[in-house]
Amino acid sequence: MEILLWLAGLFASAFLSATLLPGNSEATLAAALHFKPSLGLLAVAVASLGNVLGGLLTVWLGRKIPPAPQKPWLQCLQSLGPVSLLFSWLPIVGDALCGVAGWLRWSWLPVIFYLSIGKILRYLAIYFWLNP
Repeated sequence: MEILLWLAGLFASAFLSATLLPGNSEATLAAALHFKPSLGLLAVAVASLGNVLGGLLTVWLGRKIPPAPQKPWLQCLQSLGPVSLLFSWLPIVGDALCGVAGWLRWSWLPVIFYLSIGKILRYLAIYFWLNP
């Protein structure tokens, strides 16, 4: 039961951290791995799932914003396309990237692919940094 509570808290923290709400899922993952080392890669998987789903919620919300005339700064982002979501793990900037991905109506499959890679690699880096 205690492990389920750790995992539920980790999922919630990761999900909320991927939205425009403030959060610190990295610290929550580090705490979970410190106090419950047996969670291991399961904690990484749960945090990744929560963060990816939170990011996809932000993409979906971005799709609800009506399209606007193109701005010059968007040309750079448009040229990169969904690949730019590899940086979706960055604080503040990553949340905005997810929203812009929805606003620009990028295709779901590449969005899910690149967003997931960026977010999973961040949590794996934390895991391997704490478990050399």
